[in-house]
Amino acid sequence: MLPSNMRHRHPSLLCGIAPTRVLGSVRLPQVPTRRLIIDAALVMKTACALLAIAALGGLVMAGLVFAGKAPPAPLAMLHGLLAAAAITLLAFAYFTVGLPALGGWALLLFVVAAAGGAFLNLNFHWKALPMPKGVVVVHAGLAVAGFALLVMAVLAAPRA
Repeated sequence: MLPSNMRHRHPSLLCGIAPTRVLGSVRLPQVPTRRLIIDAALVMKTACALLAIAALGGLVMAGLVFAGKAPPAPLAMLHGLLAAAAITLLAFAYFTVGLPALGGWALLLFVVAAAGGAFLNLNFHWKALPMPKGVVVVHAGLAVAGFALLVMAVLAAPRA
């Protein structure tokens, strides 16, 4: 037991945890540990939803590019933001709890597609130059292939 003059100051009494560990003659509070629980399947499903919305914006932008018009900047920013959020989620899951092999390959394709999107944005869209249709097709093809792999990974994931 703690001396009576320290009871009111002891952190274990402030948070309702009884001191249980002993270090020498001093009792230390047992600090509850919070475990990070991440479900890879849920992360992949969330990334799929974000990427599906980003893909809709990408289809609109590709249609505008092939029509000879410049896509609106807010649409390009939203497209990139949603895709980047999904890639961040997938990368976090990959490096913490791990993703299935198909999910890992999907992540790789998305990162390469994102690099292509950044190239298009910084070298053409930002400078108000016409975008090369070949690069747009490669960017979209990589993203579609990555999305297909991610969907296959979600469908193959064990049900919780």
